[in-house]
Formats: sequence, structure tokens, C-alpha cells
Amino acid sequence: MHKHYNVMFLCTGNSARSIMAEAIMNHRGAPIFTSYSAGSHPSGTVRPEAIRQLKTAHIGTEGLRSKSWDEFSQPDAPKLDFIFTVCDNAAREVCPVWPGQPITAHWGISDPAAVKGTPEEIERAYSLAFATLDRRIGLFLSLPLASLETFAIQKQIDSIGRQ
Repeated sequence: MHKHYNVMFLCTGNSARSIMAEAIMNHRGAPIFTSYSAGSHPSGTVRPEAIRQLKTAHIGTEGLRSKSWDEFSQPDAPKLDFIFTVCDNAAREVCPVWPGQPITAHWGISDPAAVKGTPEEIERAYSLAFATLDRRIGLFLSLPLASLETFAIQKQIDSIGRQ
């Protein structure tokens, strides 16, 4: 019997990288993992380019929305086991105090929404962000979490963020 883990992906705007990570983890990690995403200053919309990447990979997009991390600091919010920041701004911000001392790591991903250029260049930026998230999540999912100590897990997920 596997333990169930809740994972949070944080970014400032919660419109692209953290949204894609949430969907990838829910797709690849179910039923052992449930993933969420949020932002410190959510944009209120999900980037259509991010949705297009998910649909191209045949990953569901139902229910995805840009939301504040304040939703997850409420008493009825899910207990988080892992928190990953995927943008440098969110990594530098003062995050809420998360109950239960979840394991945290920074997985910096270049912001595809910041890319200016041709439609092809913008699409390539989203594709690269998606591929990087997919690879890192795949590596994370391959960790033998049930048999690792907290310190060893922290070291492993930190090393995944450098890949």
C-alpha cells in the first residue's frame, strides 16, 4: 500500500509553468500523487500556449485555473508533502507557512510567457518549459519515496532541479 502525497507547484503568476507542472504530475503521478498549483500574484488566467502543450501531450486540462497560494493556507486546504517553486521570483518571495513542514525545492524553469518573438519562437519556449517539467517530474516519480529518509529525499529532489 502506497502512501498518498500532495504536491504544490508555485510560481508568481500561476499561468503557465506551475499550471503545466500541476497537470503533468496529476496525469503521471495518479493515484499516488495529487498535485496543485498556485501563485503569489496570480494572473487570473491560464496561458493558452500552456493549455496547447498539455493537449498536444494528451494531458487533461479540465479544472485548471490561475489561483492564489492563499487558498492553500486555509484550515480546510490539503496537507502538502512537497512544494516546488518553478520560477525564480517565487523562490525569492516569503512563502506562507505551510503546516506539516513539507519538503521544498526550487526547480527554476525559464518563463515562456516572457518570450517575445515569432509565434514559432514562443511555441518553442513553451515546448521547452513543458519538456523540462515533464523530465523533472518523471525523475521525481522514479524516487523510492517510501523507503527514503526525509534528508535523502530532499537531496534527491534538489539534484533533480539542477538537471
